[in-house]
Amino acid sequence: MITSEQINFIIQSTGDAVCIISAKGDLIFANPAAERLFGITAAEGKKIWNAIPYIAGNDDIIQIFIDTVARKASSNEAVVDYVNNEGKVHNLHVRMTSYKEDMDVYLILITDLTELITVNKAFARYTSPDIADYVLTTAEGQKSGGVTREVTIMMSDLRGFTALGSILPAQELIVMLNHYFALVVAVIEKYNGTVIEFLGDGIFVAFGAPKDLPDHAARAVKCAIEMENVMEEVNAWNRENGYPDLEMGIGINSGKAVVGNIGSDKKMKYGCMGSTVNIAGRIESLTIGGQILITENTVRKIEEELMITSEDVILPKGSPTELKYYEIRGIGDLAQSLIPGDIHWLEDTDEEYSFYILEGKTVGEDVHEGRIIRRSDNSKFATIDTDTPLCPKQNLMLRKEDECIYAKVIRQEDKGYLICFTSLVQNISGA
Repeated sequence: MITSEQINFIIQSTGDAVCIISAKGDLIFANPAAERLFGITAAEGKKIWNAIPYIAGNDDIIQIFIDTVARKASSNEAVVDYVNNEGKVHNLHVRMTSYKEDMDVYLILITDLTELITVNKAFARYTSPDIADYVLTTAEGQKSGGVTREVTIMMSDLRGFTALGSILPAQELIVMLNHYFALVVAVIEKYNGTVIEFLGDGIFVAFGAPKDLPDHAARAVKCAIEMENVMEEVNAWNRENGYPDLEMGIGINSGKAVVGNIGSDKKMKYGCMGSTVNIAGRIESLTIGGQILITENTVRKIEEELMITSEDVILPKGSPTELKYYEIRGIGDLAQSLIPGDIHWLEDTDEEYSFYILEGKTVGEDVHEGRIIRRSDNSKFATIDTDTPLCPKQNLMLRKEDECIYAKVIRQEDKGYLICFTSLVQNISGA
C-alpha cells in the first residue's frame, strides 16, 4: 500500500505543477515545479491569479482560476497560454478539482505542453495535418502496414519548371516554388485533400485518406479547378517580383489504393500506392499547362454536372482494356477562370530544328528534323512540319544550336503538327 511519504515524494518530484488553493484563491501549497513555473512560493501568501503577470496573453489562465472559484465549480480544465516574467510563452493544460468533502479547497494540476506542441507543429509542417493527426492520435498511425481504401488521387505538375533551374539561381527558384506551394496547398486543405508528397515541383494528393470522404471525387475536381484559378494570383506575384509565369497541369483518377504506413520500425512514411495512383500520374503527364484531365472512373463517382470539353482514351500499363479520360473546365457552378481561347497566329516563319521524342523522362536517341512554320502571338503554340509521324500527347525536345525547347504534340493538322511549348518558350519567339 502506498504511503503518505511516497505520495509526497511523487508530488515533489513530478515535472507537473501541483498547487492547492483556498476558495478565495490563496495559494496554500506549491510543489517545486509550480514554484519554478510561477516564480513564487506558498509562503508568500499570494492569490494564485496575482502570481500571473498582468500582460497580454495571460487573460485565459487568470480567468480559469477566477471563474472556477467564483462559480464554486467542482472541476474545470482548459489548455491556455501563460507568459512568464521573462516573456517566455508556455502552453499549459490546467485542471482544477475541488476536494469532494471540502469545496473550500482546490487541487490544481498543470502540465506544460510547450515542448510537445512545438514538436507537433513542426511535425505537421513536414507532413499533411491529416497525416500528423493520424499518426499522433490513432493506434493505426503507430503501426506499419496498410489497408485498401476507395480514394481519388490528384497529381499536379508545373510545365517546364525543371528547365528553369538552368536559368534562375537555386535560391530564387525555391522562393518562387514556395510561394506557389503556399497558395495551392491552401486550396488543397480547403477541400480536405491530403498532401502525400511533394515531387519536386509536383504535388501528390489523396482525397479520402487517411480520413474518409464520401464525396472524394467531387472534392478533388473542385480542388483542381480552384488550383488552376489561383495560378492567376501566383503569376501576378511572379511578374511583380521579376519571375516568369508558371503553368500547371493536373491529372485525377479514382479507385482502390493501398494506404498506410510504409517503411521499417526506425523510419516510416504515410504512403498511397497501386494502379489508381499510377494511372493518375499517367493522366497528369498528358496535360499541357492549364489543363485538367480526369478519368472515367472519377466521372462515374460525381453527381454534379461536369463541363467536359473533350475526351480520349489511353491503354494503362498492364491493362487489357482502354481507359477513357476527359478534359474538364468546370463542375456545378465552379469553372476555370482562365480558359485558352482561339490561337492567334503570327506571320508564317521557317525555322529549322532537330528534335527528339521523349519516352517518359528519357530523351530518345534518334534525331529527327523538322521546321517550325508558324507560331502563336503568345509564344505558347507552334506548328511543326516534319516527315516523322507524331502522335498526340507525345513529348518532344527541340534543339537549335545550344538551346533546348520542350513541347507536347496536340494534334495533327493539314500543315503539320500543332505543338504546345512547355518550357523556354521565350527562346523560340525571338530572333
